[in-house]
Amino acid sequence: MRFLFPIFCWLSSLFVSAQGKDTLMKQTAKPTQSTTTTNANSAKDYKPEIFTSGFIDIVNNGQVNASARFIRLYIGEPGKFAIPVSFYGGVSNNTFQNNTPGTVFSKSNTHLVNQYINPLSGLINISIEGVQFFTKKEKITKSGLLYQAGERVLSGIRVGEISNPLTGKPVNFLNSFAALGFYFQTGAWERNNAKNVGVFWLALRYHICKSNAKQLKEFLPAIETNGLYHGWSGGFGIEINKLVNIKAIYYKYSKAPEIEYGLPIYQFSFQYSMK
Repeated sequence: MRFLFPIFCWLSSLFVSAQGKDTLMKQTAKPTQSTTTTNANSAKDYKPEIFTSGFIDIVNNGQVNASARFIRLYIGEPGKFAIPVSFYGGVSNNTFQNNTPGTVFSKSNTHLVNQYINPLSGLINISIEGVQFFTKKEKITKSGLLYQAGERVLSGIRVGEISNPLTGKPVNFLNSFAALGFYFQTGAWERNNAKNVGVFWLALRYHICKSNAKQLKEFLPAIETNGLYHGWSGGFGIEINKLVNIKAIYYKYSKAPEIEYGLPIYQFSFQYSMK
């Protein structure tokens, strides 16, 4: 997992300058009695954003993934060094498969093909993510770098002889991942409601992930892999407050995984936000 260390260091430097300026402006402002009262009331009325957003993914092979962001927080020192971290948790293996009743040996690991390249997959997903815009001007139409990197727990199905009692059992394993790409956004709104302006975005990313090859071979004995997979994706989405939040993404591997797979991979997501 050493290949992720330079990425984490690079991403960390992006957050420091933006947050540092914001904190400096707040610290240099002289607090008055009214602002002090307002801040006290705000602190009193503040509610933590726990499980306030998530998504439901539908993939073209019939797989449905559901996940929710547990919380997003900053780790470090305010105004000096801070890393934004998101915690996701969800169900990622509820594939619609044609299994014969009473048998578990017809299950496959095709769901891993989608999960390797999807940066929001996993039973547990801890990552740093965001967009570093090229301009700091407050406007709707702008572009920047889209990034995400972290660790997650994926789940596979043990393959082997029918006589082996472990065959067909789920196996959880760690997977390191990173994604970096170009992001562009502009405005979007209803025809008769121009006051509620949302965002239409386009994104092109390159993905890479790494698992322990020995651990993969423990439940997939016939696989020949070094545990490293990479590919790219292109997608678009529309986000309008209290109206719609959907996206569509196309994924393509540079080298297809050795496990069973069906390409191309199309993902349609319906996201929700409760604030």
